[in-house]
Amino acid sequence: MIWHDIADPNDPELDRLAAEYHLHPLHIEDCRHRGQRGKVEEGPDYEFVVLKPVQVCTDEDLAFDDLDIFIGADWVVTVREGDPESSGKLLEPIHQMAHLNPAQVLYRIFDATVDSYLPVTDRMDDVIDQLEEAVLADPTPDVLSRIFRARRMLIELRRILTNTRDVAAHLYRTGHTLVPADVIPFFRDVYDHVARNLDLVETQRDLLAGAMDVYLSSVANKTNQVMKVLTILGTIALPALVISGFFGMNLKGLPFSNGEYGTLIVSGLMTGSTILLLLLLRYLKWL
Repeated sequence: MIWHDIADPNDPELDRLAAEYHLHPLHIEDCRHRGQRGKVEEGPDYEFVVLKPVQVCTDEDLAFDDLDIFIGADWVVTVREGDPESSGKLLEPIHQMAHLNPAQVLYRIFDATVDSYLPVTDRMDDVIDQLEEAVLADPTPDVLSRIFRARRMLIELRRILTNTRDVAAHLYRTGHTLVPADVIPFFRDVYDHVARNLDLVETQRDLLAGAMDVYLSSVANKTNQVMKVLTILGTIALPALVISGFFGMNLKGLPFSNGEYGTLIVSGLMTGSTILLLLLLRYLKWL
């Protein structure tokens, strides 16, 4: 078996290999245009597979690059995009394996690509745990923006996993002359791994939606507490406002208005009525 590994899609070597192995021009165009979805297509005497290994995985960003694979009867062509060091780490262990046929090389690359998703799902578990704690302890707008970022990352990861699952299903369910029968169970195992990761992502989306609900509930409860305090303060001040407004009217003959101790009596009425109101609220367990 001959394995041609091309680190730069714009390398003229790819054009030479396309002419030698009769690769379709549209497949070569897919290799040179980033952002392809994961897929598998059949050529005249080869299989063309696009996989999406993880390129960047942080709490703030998640990025994938294309890894294009052509397999023939006795040859393999891989075209890498993005950071050659990252993709090189994925392919290097497979390069060192001896006595592999093209279908086995495809399986090894596929399995390594799917394994690269495991750190992503583990990181998302940690991010969601931190967000769940944050929405309970301090539901700030920054927490909300982190929830939205995590949600976008999960949407992107789900899209990649869905396409990857379809590729694995196509490889093990559809008969291929280039994929021997003894290799098909390995692609079925890859399909199971992708399906498990996809189920995990769905669970994480539900947890993130729950965190969003908790955030909204926490903000609503905080607003209700503020309104409760303001209402109680307004209610406590109400008797004093009524009494002071009553005795502040420009009328003659009001009680205590001409007395020596009128001001003290009115002040005592405001204080006493406020205390009675506080006792009533306390009795009703509103305080």
